Amino acid sequence: MSQKKDPFMPRLLGQDWQRPLGKIVCVGRNYAEHAAELNNPVPAQPLLFMKPATAAVQLGKTLQLPGDRGPVHYETELALLIGKPLSKATPDEVLPAIAGVGLALDLTLRELQSQLKQKGHPWELAKAWDGACPLTDFVPARQVENWPDLELSLAINGEERQRGKANQMLTPIPELLSYISQHFTLLPGDLVITGTPSGVGELASGDQLELQLTGLLTSKTRIAE
Repeated sequence: MSQKKDPFMPRLLGQDWQRPLGKIVCVGRNYAEHAAELNNPVPAQPLLFMKPATAAVQLGKTLQLPGDRGPVHYETELALLIGKPLSKATPDEVLPAIAGVGLALDLTLRELQSQLKQKGHPWELAKAWDGACPLTDFVPARQVENWPDLELSLAINGEERQRGKANQMLTPIPELLSYISQHFTLLPGDLVITGTPSGVGELASGDQLELQLTGLLTSKTRIAE
């Protein structure tokens, strides 16, 4: 008998947020150094794919990784929780539609992704499995003083592995959300995760992770043994 999975409810700090998570729009290769470390070309336009809401789990709990599908790699990303509909919006229109900002781990079955890419197939089997998108809480967007200054970091077992700022993105946040909205509508409860800086790597059982959105939030978790 299949198990019932309750809808994932994003936690927006200090606000009453009762919407379940919608689609998760992901952006690939939005930092040049990350594209280089995986020997991928830099795309001329944002490279988009999606994860279902069922991929989301709450950070702060022990993370369970699939143990039978090869190495799982971490990719730390800024996550934007959408609060108002966006359709064919201009860059000047999108920031007021962001309800909150947090962090996501875009977990990837790297060997499987490489196999799929070689065959010209979509990536979802490597990116969209249950648990493939751990999320922090979300800070209300009004607390962001300067969007290009947003800075994320990841430390594993006390060693910094990733650090990046929004101003290093190949497509900045306003232009990115505008571009997405030209192709499909973003609705309240949808999430956009905006690409990862360099430093991605494999997770191991027992790893202790600390994610920071500088000056706004810190979240700790561990990988199950």
